[in-house]
Amino acid sequence: MFGQPKTPSRRHRTRSEAKTPLTPSLVSGINNISLASTNPFVISRPSSPVKRTTSSGIPVSDSLQRQASVGVIRKGGVESRLDVVTRDYVPPPKSEIKRSRSTPAANRNGVNQRDRFITNRDSDLDVAATLEQMHLNPKSASPGHTARLAAATGVPLNRRILGYHEQPPSASSSSDTALAQHREFARPLYASRPGTLPSSTGATTNKSRKIPTQPERVLDAPGMVDDFYLNLISWSCQNAVAVALEASTYIWKADTGTVVQMGEAPEGTYVSSVDFSNDGMFLGIGIGNGDVELWDVESGQKLRTMSGHQGQVATLSWHQHILTSGCGDGSIWHHDVRIPRHKVMELLGHTGEVCGLKWRADGELLASGGNDNVVNIWDGRLGDVGEGARGSAKWTKRNHTAAVKAIAWCPWQPSLLASGGGTNDATINVWNSTTGARLHSLKTPSQITSLLWAPAKKEILSTHGYPTNSIMVHAYPSMERVAEIRDAHDSRVLFSCVGPAGDVICTGAGDENLKFWRIWDTGSEEKAKKKKVASVDEVGGGRINSTREGILSIR
Repeated sequence: MFGQPKTPSRRHRTRSEAKTPLTPSLVSGINNISLASTNPFVISRPSSPVKRTTSSGIPVSDSLQRQASVGVIRKGGVESRLDVVTRDYVPPPKSEIKRSRSTPAANRNGVNQRDRFITNRDSDLDVAATLEQMHLNPKSASPGHTARLAAATGVPLNRRILGYHEQPPSASSSSDTALAQHREFARPLYASRPGTLPSSTGATTNKSRKIPTQPERVLDAPGMVDDFYLNLISWSCQNAVAVALEASTYIWKADTGTVVQMGEAPEGTYVSSVDFSNDGMFLGIGIGNGDVELWDVESGQKLRTMSGHQGQVATLSWHQHILTSGCGDGSIWHHDVRIPRHKVMELLGHTGEVCGLKWRADGELLASGGNDNVVNIWDGRLGDVGEGARGSAKWTKRNHTAAVKAIAWCPWQPSLLASGGGTNDATINVWNSTTGARLHSLKTPSQITSLLWAPAKKEILSTHGYPTNSIMVHAYPSMERVAEIRDAHDSRVLFSCVGPAGDVICTGAGDENLKFWRIWDTGSEEKAKKKKVASVDEVGGGRINSTREGILSIR
């Protein structure tokens, strides 16, 4: 007779230690078991713990082969290889066809083309038709009630409502190139990018963060140029906002509400950038013909014109007496406004137009972004200066895949630099300017036109173009979206700047409006003072939130 039967492997041993007595029927069943080498359960276990694959040449029965092909793994059966897909919050490639969960998936190996849970039935055996015939039976339901339901819902009788079948083949781009191009152009409008809202308009905030979804004030700015590469607004420490409208530059003083014009660009050209000095006493104006003008804010007089650039000056940035300009030919110039020969250094590191430029507060580093998709970090300590002096970048970053206009230094952690890419990139990258490492990267729904760090909060604000035209606030360092204002403007939000108090931002867009949004609270005491002082809008004559009653005009 047989002794204690040996189990094939310790792996398949049951946890129960109870012993089953050997009855005659059980012994007879054991005697009938075939121990042929084709039994997949009798496999010598290798001494090494290396995972065993199905390519070892072991014969497998047809039933077990079908189990392995459809991905079913049963205890004691043959293990089939699993396709592990890692996503890491990265959107799927454009060539991959998105399939809904209710649609059956075809087997990759082509062994079984049918769904394992929902069978394909012929039309004469349609379950829906059978159920509808049951409903039309006067014994089970009222025919009149069923007819009224069919008429109300618009569903015809005796027709299938849900059909389970394979997804239709995708259109080939080679067969219809025009259709493929149209789909590619419309993809940003309908694609499900990370961070998008289900609706086209509105705003969203989380429970811990609330921001007003309506602007506190709206200024009419007729003639504002709808150009992604320009920088047409600036807010000084003396609470004055400069805005460029075509060939004219205006300064709106927030304390008094007065508007002062700062001259016009030469005939045949336009204003391409504006920026206040650190003390708010001077205004730099970039012109489309390559000139840089210097104006005295208090007197409203032009002090000088600094020429030499061969293209439009799309961006300006101040540090003390140095006014830095970015040109359309890719060059960056340092202008020392104190001396007649203003050009003291030239920085060459871009092959495309320089559209983003920002000095760090301490003046040790300068960051630039260009239409060549490059971010450069320059050493701001000039050293030997002169007409022919040249500078090289400390760090050069090529991770963006579109023009980099949005550049912002963190005020409470000076080593952090944030940069944002255009339409084909739409990504916010945060860099460590000391080590050159990229610390964070966040994909957004649309092109990034500007970035602003919160002065007193660990948050970063971004403005966006098509298709969202939104203002988004992200927590740092999690980069989680904590608030969003969708359709903040009727056109893409192109420009932004923060007020001297650090709580209100101003945005400009191609819809020819300047809007002021209260995003951050600087403190309870300052907030109480502002409520007392600004309870009545001195300019509009009404409440500060009553912007709909009257929109002020710059011109």
